[in-house]
Amino acid sequence: MRLKRKRAGRLIFLSGIFIASLIIFLGNKAVVKTSTDEYCASCHVHPHSTQSWKRSTHYDNPRGIQVHCVDCHLPPHGEGYLVEKAKTGLRDLWSNTFKDSASFNWEEKSQIDYAKGHAFEISCIHCHQNNYPLGLTEEGREAHLYYEQQASELHCINCHITVGHYDPDRLHAKNTSFGITETVETEIYTEPGGMNGFNDFTENIVGSAISFEMVAIPGGSFQMGSPENEPFRNADEGPVREVKVDPFFMAKIEVSWNEYLAFFKQTGAQGKTTDTYLNVDKGDVDAISGPTPPYGAPDQGWGKGKMPAMSMTHQAAEVYCQWLSEITGKTYRLPTEAEWEYAARGGSSTPYFFEGDPKRYVKRGIRNKLFGIDTSGINSFINYDENSMARSAHPEEIFENPFGLVNMLGNVAEFCADWYAADAFSQYPDGILSNPTGPASGEEHVIRGGSYKDEADQVRCAFRDSTKSESWMKTDPQIPKSVWWYSDCFHVGFRVVCEYNKPSVNE
Repeated sequence: MRLKRKRAGRLIFLSGIFIASLIIFLGNKAVVKTSTDEYCASCHVHPHSTQSWKRSTHYDNPRGIQVHCVDCHLPPHGEGYLVEKAKTGLRDLWSNTFKDSASFNWEEKSQIDYAKGHAFEISCIHCHQNNYPLGLTEEGREAHLYYEQQASELHCINCHITVGHYDPDRLHAKNTSFGITETVETEIYTEPGGMNGFNDFTENIVGSAISFEMVAIPGGSFQMGSPENEPFRNADEGPVREVKVDPFFMAKIEVSWNEYLAFFKQTGAQGKTTDTYLNVDKGDVDAISGPTPPYGAPDQGWGKGKMPAMSMTHQAAEVYCQWLSEITGKTYRLPTEAEWEYAARGGSSTPYFFEGDPKRYVKRGIRNKLFGIDTSGINSFINYDENSMARSAHPEEIFENPFGLVNMLGNVAEFCADWYAADAFSQYPDGILSNPTGPASGEEHVIRGGSYKDEADQVRCAFRDSTKSESWMKTDPQIPKSVWWYSDCFHVGFRVVCEYNKPSVNE
């Protein structure tokens, strides 16, 4: 009896070893099988993923080394590989089974903020253990030194996002060819646009073939800020103040790349020192130094032309206004925060300049999550998170507001002249405010309007935000950093206002 029990025990033990070995063997086979590039591609059907990988330096390089999907998108073995693989596999299985890949916003998923969650930095370091290899340029050494100093803030792909999936529209280097075109402008404006009283007019950029529309904004009074019962109101939007503004002119659309590149070409420091004195008679600006070449691609490959110019610094926007004033003989500047909100509202006092409830436009709350959001009342007026496909849009795609201005809300957020303060409205003296200009000093400037990446609550007329000078320059490795371009901000631009000098009685 004991012998039989021993034999039975040995059989069970050996069977257990065999079954465990079989499970390990088959499990390993499954892990290997589901880690191939072909298997990954069977689920990941987003456009051009395989083609862009094969064009990247992780596939096509002088050493013939091929980096596979799991080498970047999973941590190394022994660093949580199987756990992350299981989590990724379950997520992909759910998405592939129950979701339509055509509905995914691939543009948004290719942005750095999203990509950082799907590329493991420990995997980058596992392969690239030496940040200072032989042959590295001086610029590269400075960049890697900067990375090591900012390791808690930066991910390798902040600078090297194209090494795994090539994108010709992305560049992390000094873009010396930016703004240079071979087109010949046949009709060059030699005179600025004419202002005929307080009426809309077309401004000409002297020395170029570019013009843009200016809209006459009548003066008046309005309630600046949002009432306490407005949905999604933030504390810095109040208290509501009665404000009076004088008449002024405002650009119909945000400053376009056509306009900004005219400035870049006439004043840019590329090929000359920043203190070069230029000739006003030839359409240049005396004593205005212009931008150096950007670090990267400010337009993100989305197109130039009438698309909104973006990623220039607040200082660069102010210099642009100085330059425009010089070549036109008018007084151009950034709008004050009060002028901006007055123009954006267009006479309205609701969250938007059109009828609509912000609570119905955001993906929050049980009702909206179950039944979806109502976009019928907002899509025609605002390019925002829900309809933008994570990029800016051409101005012709959006309807005007009551003053005839386009993209005051959404598309790209816009610089104002004011310094930002959370309690700015309460700092003003009691009574009606006449042409307020904000705090006397500060560290960051006001931006208004929200952008293509913001939800509906952040594109309300009263929504306030500020520049983020430090975080918007994280991946600029230059010492000192550029004063002309943000390296990590592609959702902010600006529009100009022109002062209206009311004629005297004699005139």
